[in-house]
Amino acid sequence: MPKRREAAPVASEGSNSVDASEKIRTNVGVGSPRRSSITWLALFFVIAYSCSAIYQYQFQNMPLPLTAEQAGKRGFSEVEAFGHVKALTQVGPHPVGSEALHQAVQYVLTACETIKKTAHWEVDVEVDFFHVESGANRQVSGLFAGRSLVYSDLDHIVLRILPKYLSEAREETILVSSHIDTVFSTEGAGDCSSCVGVMLELARGISQWAHGLKKGVIFLFNTGEEEGLNGAHSFITQHPWSKTVRMAIDLEAMGIGGKSSIFQAGPHPGAIESFASVAKYPSGQTVSQDLFTSGVIKSATDFQVYKEVAGLSGLDFAYVDNTAVYHTKNDKLELLKKGSLQHLGENMLAFLLHIGASSHFPEDSLTESKEDMSNNKAIYFDILGTYMVVYRQKFANLLHNSVIMQSLLIWVTSLFMGGIPAAVSLALSCLSVLLTWLFSLGFSVPVAFLLPLISSSPVPYVSSPWLVVGLFGAPAILGALTGQHLGYLLFQKFLLNVHSKRGQFPPIIQAELVKLEAERWLYKAGSFQWLILLILGNYFKIGSSYLALVWLVSPAFAYGFFEATLAPTRLPKPLKLATLVLGLATPILISAGIFIRLGATIIGGMVRLDRNPGSTPEWLGNVVIAAYIAALLSLTLVYLLSYVHLSGAKRTITLATLVLFSLSLAVVYSGVVPPFSEDTARAVNVVHVVDATGKLDERHTPVSYVSLFSTTPGNLNKEVEQINESFVCGKDKPVDFVTFSVKYGCRTYNDITGGWSEADVPTIHVENDAKENGRITQVSINTKDSIRWVLAINTEEIEDFKLTDTVNSEELIPVDKKSGLDGWHIIQFSGGKNAPRVFDLTLYWRSGSTQSTDHGFLLKLRTDVNRLTPITERILEKLPRWCSLFGKSTSPHTLAFLRNLPINF
Repeated sequence: MPKRREAAPVASEGSNSVDASEKIRTNVGVGSPRRSSITWLALFFVIAYSCSAIYQYQFQNMPLPLTAEQAGKRGFSEVEAFGHVKALTQVGPHPVGSEALHQAVQYVLTACETIKKTAHWEVDVEVDFFHVESGANRQVSGLFAGRSLVYSDLDHIVLRILPKYLSEAREETILVSSHIDTVFSTEGAGDCSSCVGVMLELARGISQWAHGLKKGVIFLFNTGEEEGLNGAHSFITQHPWSKTVRMAIDLEAMGIGGKSSIFQAGPHPGAIESFASVAKYPSGQTVSQDLFTSGVIKSATDFQVYKEVAGLSGLDFAYVDNTAVYHTKNDKLELLKKGSLQHLGENMLAFLLHIGASSHFPEDSLTESKEDMSNNKAIYFDILGTYMVVYRQKFANLLHNSVIMQSLLIWVTSLFMGGIPAAVSLALSCLSVLLTWLFSLGFSVPVAFLLPLISSSPVPYVSSPWLVVGLFGAPAILGALTGQHLGYLLFQKFLLNVHSKRGQFPPIIQAELVKLEAERWLYKAGSFQWLILLILGNYFKIGSSYLALVWLVSPAFAYGFFEATLAPTRLPKPLKLATLVLGLATPILISAGIFIRLGATIIGGMVRLDRNPGSTPEWLGNVVIAAYIAALLSLTLVYLLSYVHLSGAKRTITLATLVLFSLSLAVVYSGVVPPFSEDTARAVNVVHVVDATGKLDERHTPVSYVSLFSTTPGNLNKEVEQINESFVCGKDKPVDFVTFSVKYGCRTYNDITGGWSEADVPTIHVENDAKENGRITQVSINTKDSIRWVLAINTEEIEDFKLTDTVNSEELIPVDKKSGLDGWHIIQFSGGKNAPRVFDLTLYWRSGSTQSTDHGFLLKLRTDVNRLTPITERILEKLPRWCSLFGKSTSPHTLAFLRNLPINF
């Protein structure tokens, strides 16, 4: 009984204490710091699902393909365009100089003649078979800087549509361009038979529009693009119709199918503004343009020629879905998604009819100063593929400056009213952001180094991109939460010290006040980091800064609407769920699809990451993906994670991320999901090399071997085991292919004599070496059967040079100032069957050169022959199904000859 009497007062005392605490909290206006973990987790999954749904709707939702009957005479039919794509792919790979390319060109010519015959009687259709004898293209920037691109014997098809009774339309035309040729390794369903098919159907549709057009439309079906943009260059510099072009539209592919998006526009914004106003399914992102022009994406399109050589403005479209198949065997008809051609065709038809009916073109960008061009640059992005936002840099400057000034004013005012505690809190909020980044990167990047150790491939996620969510996304989320929680604890410690000194409230109320105030500062830290990014982007005039704008303004507006006050006496309450929902809705709507698409593009690019095989660390691609995901999550989850610390969700998040990461790691380690598949193959090259390098006075038999290498990171042990041709792999015998070097590869020396002869080996012969009044050396080069070759000239020894076609005495490259790269100037030559094979090269030495003591090379030559020797044919037959030959302008064909000229010849 006495114990019961003692217990009652204790319970009563505790109850009174809690009641007193609740009463004090109510009186002072402090909200409860507790938040349901279920609410946060539900919100997280809703946001994740919304991001996926936005991506699917924005980039994967295709229009229904139309038949010819459904489209009508003046409409666009995917079924008809698909028929052209099918016909072009049936001829197989058709690189420059091949019989297959001749067949493809003849097919396009026949289709154009049919369009001419069936055109409306009030429309003039002209078809020109344009043959180019020779030319030279030298780009001052981009992928081909420091190179001379020489071409010969190219055939293009040019179709011009004009209103019959409007003669002035001949002098103002719109150019629509794409290329017929492919690389040697693919039939090119995406790159770019899909573009040619769309153009043919567009030309047919426009040829039926008798009224409304005030301008001509030129369709250029060129060849030579894959060898260095040669088709576009030859048209612009040699075809008489090129002088009438006022706007250029280029159609390209860096994958196969999906939505064809604008990834370059300008320099004048008129074209993109017109497109945005009429396109039925607008798709385009300034982010892509910023990445492409920065050089992060190592590629080039004909649009560079139209913009730099011809000074034209316009648009550059590209298919980028499934970019891992680019230039491989899997760029095939079966993977072309339905609706892809309809999407591009309907957009282009509406745009061409609109711009063709306009009374004038946008003003010529060449008349503008560099500052005016910069201020008039277009910033554009689409919203869910249904509406496109376009505004100019000048307006962006005003908008960004306004937001920056207002934000800074709010921050300065808050700091002024809050005093030193507010300034310290801002510093701690910045520290929390920094910790979020460091821990997110620190948790995800080590996985990049782990994967090559436990998987057969350093990039085991290429065929299954969803794996990166568990491999890199889960550690990044856990790291971001850990880093921000450390910042949260530091906040608590500081704020508790501040409130203790004030002594306004009991300790229990102080603890709750500290939690609520720390949560608010973490939320505001997100706005502050986006403000910093907006300031930097605005200073450097980066078009993609609009992303920082929406991620700053929308959450800040929601916070100001529901939470903020300048009154220092108001005590904090828990952040409302509505603040988060309203604040994140707009940024997610605008950017979620872009971020996911960019991630998919980066993953697909891993297939061709190692441009000099063996020179790139195996973990580098993983680090790029890990860093991208960690940075993305650190930037975008900062608001959402600030809600976690007052809930019980931290333990659940930790457990879930660890389980997801462990399962993903187990899948990779076990090999249940292969790194590559038949439809998403590893890029490899199989080249029969005949190495005839050495001094000119030495009589020796060329060394012949087969080289197997890959631009995809990782060793080739598994592939070599299946091929079973006595390959020896390693880094001990690098191969210099002139345009690139193979640092790691495999060689076999079995059966190396068949399929070639001494007569195929190119020759370099010094005809004359005059040393009076400046040294000048005359060299004769015979490429034998090769109509595709590359020559490197040592610019440390040679100041200038001249290249001449010996047979026709035609000067291909004149004497002028030439740039080089890493001490070499590269000449890339490609042409048709009748291209020249014997050349005179005149070398002008630098004064003061000491050639006699140098044992390096003056010239390095590689000639390519598109021929299968018996051993390469046997190897290709046994090549694993998860591998594909990979082609590009600088890579050799299946038979390559190497020759050089030493400096001390």
